[in-house]
Amino acid sequence: MTRIRNALLALLALLAGLWALAAWPLPPLPHYFAFRAQFMQFSGVIATGAMSVALLLAVRPVVVERLFGGLDKMYRLHKWLGITALVASVAHWWLGQGTKWMVGWGWLVRPARGGPGGPGGPGGPGARPELPGLEGFFGHQHGLAEQIGQYAFYAAAVLMVLALVQRFPYHLFAKTHRWIALAWLGLVWHSVVLMKFAYWAQPLGWVMAALLAGSTVAAGLSLFKRIGARRRVPGTVSRVQHYPGVDTLEAVIAMGPGWPGHAAGQFAFVTVDAAEGAHPFTIASAWAAPGTAASHGAAAQATPALTPPPRPPAGSLTLLTKGLGDHTRRLPQLLQPGRTVTLEGPYGCFDFEDGQGRQIWVGAGIGITPFVARMQHLAALGGAAAVDLFHATTVRDEAALDRLRADARAAGVRLHLLVDAEDGRLDGARLRQAVPDWAAASVWFCGPPAFGRALRADLLAQGLPAGRFHQELFRMR
Repeated sequence: MTRIRNALLALLALLAGLWALAAWPLPPLPHYFAFRAQFMQFSGVIATGAMSVALLLAVRPVVVERLFGGLDKMYRLHKWLGITALVASVAHWWLGQGTKWMVGWGWLVRPARGGPGGPGGPGGPGARPELPGLEGFFGHQHGLAEQIGQYAFYAAAVLMVLALVQRFPYHLFAKTHRWIALAWLGLVWHSVVLMKFAYWAQPLGWVMAALLAGSTVAAGLSLFKRIGARRRVPGTVSRVQHYPGVDTLEAVIAMGPGWPGHAAGQFAFVTVDAAEGAHPFTIASAWAAPGTAASHGAAAQATPALTPPPRPPAGSLTLLTKGLGDHTRRLPQLLQPGRTVTLEGPYGCFDFEDGQGRQIWVGAGIGITPFVARMQHLAALGGAAAVDLFHATTVRDEAALDRLRADARAAGVRLHLLVDAEDGRLDGARLRQAVPDWAAASVWFCGPPAFGRALRADLLAQGLPAGRFHQELFRMR
């Protein structure tokens, strides 16, 4: 979260600094209308800049993903940029529309014509000098740009608020969220026309031009459903198994040509039903390229009792899905052998590569998925040296737990199973007691966000460096 916060603050500081440089020297602000003229430009710059970067992140740029530690973190920044743009846009809208209402209600008196902020004056309505060239053209477009911007703002604001409502169904969110790109095209025109023309010759104008151009391309990719198109690969369901005790479905997918392989802990956007759209799922298996022989490693081969359950053949991968919503509850009926699905990816940096020889893993519920994949990878290498895995679950399904035990034995991972009703809840104190050398380890967590925040706060309070607690922020909205 520190990296996300710093990136957001750095962008806002950059935009504010460039605006101040372009507007310098700032004139005195003796009354509301003079303030309004300046702050409308400032709020417009903040809203436009934040939303532009949010749209650029929405196209899932792989190079940028690594900088933020994974697509899940990048999407969290995308969310906060959207919130920032919404707040700044509301302020911008109120200064424009609200001021007109307050004048009509008699709460404000507009300055005399020609005065600062007044009709015909600097920054005031009615200031439409007849200028040649592009500046003159923009001047004639002010009225239309204001009207387009107003209606585009209304549409974008409603869609952004819906995106923040967790109860709004995911499949409707995925469809309606794309419409923001259409509203954005109207807001781009609004911004280009109404930003103070002199700013375009300043560094602020150069940065804004680049952001507006890039975000326009990103909006087009979104509208035509081309985001991630080059990373989509078809696959065919070859085997499924349902674990009713934990309401979890295991599906093995034979991947078509083009899948680049994945690291344990990465995820993919999976489209099972075109009408539903793509959903993100963590991949629950290590990768073996087609034509290579899968191995469970020396640790697995030494003793027959340690032999793990069957793994997907080379060129295949496994998905574990839990019935948590309408779509995932339908997957046992949809994911049948022979069905064609589409995977886009892989994405994510939850890859266990932090240089620490000692690791502690915590997988709660379906959050066990990336650890299953990692254990398969370690088993193929001959086992792990120093890894403790805590798996907390609310219910007991012996078939699923036997699979997990076999994976842990094959990988040389020390497994701690906790069923809430029988063993109580896992917390920081319990983890520290079970692993005496916890302070020398890094912690990898995947599970409910509130659980992760509580565990992180506890361990950091006991001295664990923040950089050694890795948490997947798997909520994509």
